[in-house]
Amino acid sequence: MNKRKGIGNVVSLWLGLTLASTVWADNDIAWHGFLSQGMMQASDSNFVNDSGDVSFKLTEVGVNLSYQISPTLRLASQAVYLNGGNRYPEGLRLDYLFLDWNLYSAENWQINLNLGRFKNYHWLYSSTRDIPHTRPSIILPQSLYYDAFRDFAKGNDGAALLAQGDGALGSWEFNWSYGDTPIERALTTTLLGDMAGGRLEQIYDHQLSFYFQPRDSFSQFGVAYVKSDFEYLRSEQDAFVDGRANTRRLIFNYKYSAEFWDFSTEAIDENVIYQNMLFSGYYQELHSQGIYFQGRWFANSDLTFLARLDLFDQNKDDRSGGWLEEQSGGMIPHYFGYSDTLTLGVTYRLADNWSLQTEVHRLKGTGRLSPAVLPDTEINDKEYWNLWAVQLMYWF
Repeated sequence: MNKRKGIGNVVSLWLGLTLASTVWADNDIAWHGFLSQGMMQASDSNFVNDSGDVSFKLTEVGVNLSYQISPTLRLASQAVYLNGGNRYPEGLRLDYLFLDWNLYSAENWQINLNLGRFKNYHWLYSSTRDIPHTRPSIILPQSLYYDAFRDFAKGNDGAALLAQGDGALGSWEFNWSYGDTPIERALTTTLLGDMAGGRLEQIYDHQLSFYFQPRDSFSQFGVAYVKSDFEYLRSEQDAFVDGRANTRRLIFNYKYSAEFWDFSTEAIDENVIYQNMLFSGYYQELHSQGIYFQGRWFANSDLTFLARLDLFDQNKDDRSGGWLEEQSGGMIPHYFGYSDTLTLGVTYRLADNWSLQTEVHRLKGTGRLSPAVLPDTEINDKEYWNLWAVQLMYWF
């Protein structure tokens, strides 16, 4: 099936079901939306734009809907418009559209099956990153929430199983999902660069996660595993060749939630293998690692302060990037081998449905800038660079 037509069919189905459900049962429909606009600047990098100037490409608009078809069956969907500069392709998206089927419910636990374009519940912020006022910051830690992978990380087309319960030792949650994400041409360019004239396709994405919160505890512990394969299909006029990329991720996380503050951390160990793609016979295996530490202080009901340290190494055996620079003959500077970020932020709730968020980032390294495969060394010619962002958010 043509994937562009497939997405069009999904959108048509979503609109049709939305209109039909509005007629059938208004009382069973819940819908919400959000609008946000901001400005940002990333000096000496192409994170936002190629010029490094102040940009107003920080727009997020979305509507989500939930329709209770029956006591055990629910339809959920969300459509958004995004403009984030170079971080990801601009345009409309159908973030999710799935049937949520309650397979089993008991007093202390339940099991749900999601079918369609489901949401990702495996990481700490994967299920809330798509709505501005539910994120802890405008820019999430790039070691795990790499903006170029946003459309992959939000969910897939396929099936997801969610189970949760509450026992004598505490509460737990288990998530499993399997599917794939259609890749538009603009996203291929974002990931691989303008020299890639072909198509990048995700073959499959398989994820598992488990969370546990001990009884009478403020702590939550979690672990997630991701296995995903990609295929590149070259065009007639293409600098690349047919190839594959395989990724394996292991993620550990911890969160502590108190009355006036919280702390969260996630650590990732990722293995990526590239075969062919750049040229016939090309093979590269990278073993990346990343971790962030984030704390928030809720000064009062309206004011929140955030501090975060985010560390990422492209290759755990070459943390300084020296081997990367040597193997590229000096064409790729060593600082493309890592990305370390210190972030300070403030969120102020202006009214019940209005919030203003601002943050500053000090970065060392360019290892989390796109394109990911062939980096842009001409624009990103500084090891140290700065980023700031301000965003006004409204939701209903």
